[in-house]
Amino acid sequence: MNINLLKNKANEMRRKLFKKCYLLKEGHPGSAMSIMDVLVVLYYSGFVRLNKKNKKHPLKDDIIVSKGHATFAQYPILHDLNIISSKDWNNWGINNKTNLRIFGNNSIPGIKAATGSLGHGIGFGTGIAFSAKKNKNDKKIFIIISEGELYEGSTWESLLLLSSLKLDNLYIILDINNNIILGNPKKCLDLGNIEAKLKSFGIKTAKCNGHDFVQIYKNLKKLQISKKPTCLMTYTIKGKGIKIMENKPNWHYWNNISEKTYNEVLEQLNN
Repeated sequence: MNINLLKNKANEMRRKLFKKCYLLKEGHPGSAMSIMDVLVVLYYSGFVRLNKKNKKHPLKDDIIVSKGHATFAQYPILHDLNIISSKDWNNWGINNKTNLRIFGNNSIPGIKAATGSLGHGIGFGTGIAFSAKKNKNDKKIFIIISEGELYEGSTWESLLLLSSLKLDNLYIILDINNNIILGNPKKCLDLGNIEAKLKSFGIKTAKCNGHDFVQIYKNLKKLQISKKPTCLMTYTIKGKGIKIMENKPNWHYWNNISEKTYNEVLEQLNN
């Protein structure tokens, strides 16, 4: 694990994504920035393996961002890995000659599933993981969910099935930034002891700072030893890396900003 590489990549990807959001005048940057460090560890530290010989399926392992509004956080990384073409990336926001969209879908290289409707990522992943086991396919599936998705009944139904099947090739990463679209979940409908609930389903859990590369890496490595389903609970900051966004629920959506503010943010991300 190269810490300097991860720091530089995370900063670069935030910068590239912020510039696209400003160009598009839309997106969900707060949610995307909160999971960027986790994504960088997954893609650049060997957890997600490349399958360079297969252009149709360039990744051996799958990441499903169940909080679908943040799927576009994968795009700058997939472009950097030459999975999303420069033509698609450069045309995004300029003209319609691209297949990139704010919400991902499986027509986009490297994106496994359409997840705009919350609460289905674990179900998708469970099916893929079960199929991989049945067909003796060496594949890992990483599912990134938000605490807001724990309000969805389909999430708990999927956990029940996942636990019953005892799939150890699926890894849930729970992004806890305490800022769902309505604000702090504790002030909306308190989710209670999330870890205890997950453990009651037979899920092995671990917790870490979702912006500490070492903690993310070490905990994911430990969980891969487990012989049952796992969940890494990552505590993050919504809008991480961009001061005007950090811990601000209104930055769930893009907010119009002045050119001066835009340049100030870019200067932050260049340092």
